[in-house]
Amino acid sequence: MKMARTEARSLRQFLAHGSSERFLWDRAACARFADLAGCTSLGGRLQELAGASVLVATASQFTTALALIELDGVARRLTILPPDADPGHFAALAERAEIDAVVIDSGSPANLPDLPIRVACAAEIVAADKLPAPSCETEWLLLTSGTTGVPKMAVHSLAGLTAPIGRNMVDDAVVWGTFYDIRRYGGLQILLRAVLGGASLVLSCAGEPIADHLDRLGRHGVTHLSGTPSHWRRALMSPAIRKISPRYVRLSGEIADQAVLDSLRNAFPHASIGHAYASTEAGVAFEVDDGLAGFPAEYLERCRDGVEMRIFEGSLRIRSPRTASRYVGAEAPLRGEDGFVDTGDMVEMGGDRLFFAGRRGGIINIGGLKVHPEEIEAVINRHPRVRMSLVRPKRSPVTGSVVIADVVLKSGGDRADEALGAVKVDILKLCSDTLPVYKVPAAISIVPSLDVGATGKLVRRHG
Repeated sequence: MKMARTEARSLRQFLAHGSSERFLWDRAACARFADLAGCTSLGGRLQELAGASVLVATASQFTTALALIELDGVARRLTILPPDADPGHFAALAERAEIDAVVIDSGSPANLPDLPIRVACAAEIVAADKLPAPSCETEWLLLTSGTTGVPKMAVHSLAGLTAPIGRNMVDDAVVWGTFYDIRRYGGLQILLRAVLGGASLVLSCAGEPIADHLDRLGRHGVTHLSGTPSHWRRALMSPAIRKISPRYVRLSGEIADQAVLDSLRNAFPHASIGHAYASTEAGVAFEVDDGLAGFPAEYLERCRDGVEMRIFEGSLRIRSPRTASRYVGAEAPLRGEDGFVDTGDMVEMGGDRLFFAGRRGGIINIGGLKVHPEEIEAVINRHPRVRMSLVRPKRSPVTGSVVIADVVLKSGGDRADEALGAVKVDILKLCSDTLPVYKVPAAISIVPSLDVGATGKLVRRHG
């Protein structure tokens, strides 16, 4: 069923529009979205948080979602604590964001700052006699990832966060699912798409086996599913992938190479498969739905939906109403004087398309020559026996570093030592035929799995 959506000032108000038969699910809890319009999970203490700068430090994604919905338009500022945040940074984050209240649940970290207001959020929602009306435009603070030291906090508005989401119609036949954690930008986008789009949402759960997650997604009839390429590669390795049949598959957060796009096309031949580019600071820049890696060069030639992009010194830069406005408590500006955000993601032209080469800070130096590990991984992943790979540096007395590759094979096939040796030789030949000699891995290791961090991205360690 589709219907027009009226304008609303806060997330809670969006919940009043649409079907009553849409839900928020995790592994152990369920809530009807419509009930959240007039109920509370904060034990009647929402009024105490009005106008406050609130740290949402709940351990459960389910209670995080409830708290964010209740606090938007009520709290002056929301700082969302991700699951992998370093406890040693809590005090600095609280000071920089001027936090004066914290929302917790039963699994919250024990060493949170001692703040004037401490409110518990429960998975059970109860009817509320009176809820505070939206009274402010809440600032949303999202912590950046992949940095050393205290992470930066990027300031977003709800308008900026929801700018990439369709504004005209809601569709309560949609069931969103995500491999992401909603306390990071990519996962938060999916929560907002469900709330604004009149859809249900199936949350991921930390530590849940991928087969169990896929089973839950199947039981709830997921129609739209989002994750990083690494999330999807792990899902494709599980026989439980057959339990889902989404009609829309979305990738973001890492480079979507042609191998993973083709694998998803083979797994879901009737689905629309798209990959998006987004970052915590730059927001969502674009989506590509033509089934090809990279993005058309014409995207740089004109402003698209208010988004302008350009390449400077090989790095993608973005200016749009979707970007964060600033960092809180950081000396470095988030945007340049021209309003563009430097993403640090390097791109290269290939024909009439641009392809992501890797992160500027992730370059491996081999005898003075620069290598992006993602470029080599994209070649290795094209091998028919390969599911995913990780290229990393190894110290060399001659060149300073060489590259080596850890490779996860697809299920099936001969696993005898001789057969695996032949696969390694074949992968190296593919690399030799495709790449300059200094980019060819010095060694290939067949491994059972690769580490994927809380952000859904491959864990890259420098050696």
